[in-house]
Amino acid sequence: MSDQLQTGRRKALKFILGAPLLPLGAMSSASLLAGCGGSEATAVASPATPAVSYVSATFNAMAAPTLSTPAAMAATTVSSSLSVTLSDNSVQNYKLAYQSFFITGDLVPDGKGGTILAGGYYDINNRPITDKSVVGKERQFFSDSPDGTSLLSVANPTVNGIKGKAVFAVVQFEYTTRDQAGVSAYGLLPSPIAVLTLDQDQATGKLSLVKYHNVDTSKVNGLWITCDASLSPWGTHLSSEEYEPDAQFSSTDNQLKAYSKNLYGDETKANPYNYGHLPEVTVNPDGTGTIKKHYCMCRISHELVQVMPDNRTVLMGDDATNSGLFMFVADNEKDLSSGTLYVAKVGADFSIDPAAAGAKLSWIKLGSATSAEIEAMANTLKPSDIMSVSKTDPVDTSFTKIFTGGKANWVKVKPGMEKAAAFLETNRYAYLAGGSMGFTKMEGTTVNIKDKVAYSALQNMVDSMVKNSANGWNAQSGISIDKAVFAGGIMAHSMTGGQSDTSGVAIKSEWVPYQTKALLVGEDIPADALGNLANPDKVGNPDNLKFSEKMRTLFIGEDSGYHVNNFLCAYNVDTKVLSRIMSMPAGAEATGLHVVDDLNGWTYIMSNFQHAGDWSNSLHAKVQATLDPLVRANYKDRFGAAVGYLTANATSVKLSKA
Repeated sequence: MSDQLQTGRRKALKFILGAPLLPLGAMSSASLLAGCGGSEATAVASPATPAVSYVSATFNAMAAPTLSTPAAMAATTVSSSLSVTLSDNSVQNYKLAYQSFFITGDLVPDGKGGTILAGGYYDINNRPITDKSVVGKERQFFSDSPDGTSLLSVANPTVNGIKGKAVFAVVQFEYTTRDQAGVSAYGLLPSPIAVLTLDQDQATGKLSLVKYHNVDTSKVNGLWITCDASLSPWGTHLSSEEYEPDAQFSSTDNQLKAYSKNLYGDETKANPYNYGHLPEVTVNPDGTGTIKKHYCMCRISHELVQVMPDNRTVLMGDDATNSGLFMFVADNEKDLSSGTLYVAKVGADFSIDPAAAGAKLSWIKLGSATSAEIEAMANTLKPSDIMSVSKTDPVDTSFTKIFTGGKANWVKVKPGMEKAAAFLETNRYAYLAGGSMGFTKMEGTTVNIKDKVAYSALQNMVDSMVKNSANGWNAQSGISIDKAVFAGGIMAHSMTGGQSDTSGVAIKSEWVPYQTKALLVGEDIPADALGNLANPDKVGNPDNLKFSEKMRTLFIGEDSGYHVNNFLCAYNVDTKVLSRIMSMPAGAEATGLHVVDDLNGWTYIMSNFQHAGDWSNSLHAKVQATLDPLVRANYKDRFGAAVGYLTANATSVKLSKA
């Protein structure tokens, strides 16, 4: 942030704790009176008294916490504010705050008069999975890593106990870091996903949890490492399955075996081709949820997809080394069960210099399919039926050398298996097809509709992006930087219609990226006084991204091994100002980012965190001794994490004047 960092402050109004941001939409004097039931609304409205409306929003940044305030480093900390400018040049000021629904491991209401464990794990028969690692302390596993969250409304809700209006949140739990004995449990458990019924107070906008429903995932073979998520334009939760198991070498994959054992009670039963897809959750009026997986949207390390306003075009990053930028164009609106898959080809002049003009993007068609036909392939074909893969040179010219996961592979697609390879062995097949498989950890993707620009986060820019790197760099990708940037950055993709794929066939979408350029790039530094290895005043390992059309602001959640505390930041695309608005507990990453401009008149910024106190010797050496006891006290001995939202200490202030 440095000179970008906005440190201005405005005197805040007197606020009531726990009330959220106020509605950012215009409100006329007539509508205000009508809302009170007054028939005088028509009489007082006149051209002489124009309505005062919303103009713009400015986030006033907070300083990063330091060891002079260790409690602030060991918890979610917010000392930022929001200033809303109105059309009469008046300004409404909001002091921001964080409100959690629960800490994972809490017992929360199940909507039936009982309780349920927040973030708890279940097997294929919906029975609790027990952590037996410490004798005498057996308990149900629960996650310390909540991630993707969507806030939404449903027509005609039927949940009991609502005093205001019922709204819903879908939250998924990516993994649990360790068992009670301290042994890594990463990716060994089937990821839970829950629907929260929330009571929205119509006077303050505050959200209160009244029901927690664990979604049954048995019909989709369980969920694999659900990372970030997005809300579709039609109101469903689009989940993810990250770091898909490598089916070609699954017989020696101990992680997959342990996952299968915990899910099915049998370490051989889980089929690797059933994971790495895009799950979609529909919330029902009674606060339950149903789920399906879309097998036709390719099998990659799905992180956070973005559906464009046409309800058909989906842009997808790939959170891996030797990853690509993918696009799916559905056959029908609001239906992701069939369509066409493309991978981007990066043209000359790729650069991570924000001042550079940008590189052209073209699109290679990988195939068209329905979810049903690819799912059938997944459950009938063996990996060896689809392609031959070797990690060493077979000295056979029928094989092609590619790079995946930073390593060389030699591959050959079996005759007639091109479609299966495209959708089930996507990374390898996309490389063979000529796609630019040279990005590293392309994570969240979001869209600025007005400017027709999509944004993708690169958590870091290393290995396969660095020229002549032994870890996956290849000239074919067209992605080549001279020096690694461990702090990562954000790319901006300009979009338009009238595009054709590389074979000359028209792409049926008006939202096709045609150019990519750097928007924001972090800065690696020698360790500072606190231990930061990336400039704390610039982005550090961006992960979650969400854009607010109303506020013209790109929100950025960090997943950094280079910032002692990870931050939630707001970047105004018009003023070019980057503002730090929230700090996560040390050792935790910012997750679950979701921004809702208007839900029954209120604005929300959803935000969670993962694995507080996950210490790194190189990063946290100067703070661990001081902060570890505080983090343990705050978050269930480091087993708990928060699910909640950024709100304001605010009264019900009108955003326009009567």
